[in-house]
Amino acid sequence: MGAIIGLRRWRHNPLRRTTDLVEAWLALAALLLVLVAAPLVGAAVGASVQGTLQRAVRDQRKDRHQVAAVVVRKLSRGPLAPDPETPSGRDTRSRVLADWTAPDGSPQRGTVVAALKSPRPGDHFSIWTDRHGRIVGRPLDGTTATAHAVLAGFGAAVLSAGLIEGGRRWILWHMIRRRYARWDRAWAKAGPDWGKADTGS
Repeated sequence: MGAIIGLRRWRHNPLRRTTDLVEAWLALAALLLVLVAAPLVGAAVGASVQGTLQRAVRDQRKDRHQVAAVVVRKLSRGPLAPDPETPSGRDTRSRVLADWTAPDGSPQRGTVVAALKSPRPGDHFSIWTDRHGRIVGRPLDGTTATAHAVLAGFGAAVLSAGLIEGGRRWILWHMIRRRYARWDRAWAKAGPDWGKADTGS
């Protein structure tokens, strides 16, 4: 907004100072950078993050496998907090002792968190493991990766615009300080009697 206000100083005005013209150029440069450079920075950051996350998606799909597990028994602890990755966020999860077969064929048994409200022995549920049967998190999906990349690009564009406007204000602040210092020197030269009658001025 300050950049647009600064553009008004372009008008022809006999009282316009050189610093007013510099402020106008500064405002125009900041406005152009906000409109052109900030979106380019956002697009570049978004594309870079998208590439990195999509590589992570491919790697995780290769290394993580969904396998069926069977409840051996429910453990004494009560239900756990809702899983934030489920669509509703309301699915109760319970800690159970379970058996499963790893992708390499080895039998596994361990404590896992099952997306079951009231798990009973013999209930089946899905878990994610690596190729050796160790429990791992659910792999990142492509849609979530794209959403994260878009948010990163948007954040980078907004941050760039903020830095440009902050830089413009910082330069303007220094210019105003110099202007005030010149005014102080001019007033000091004029002396305390400036404008009084019969002072020879």
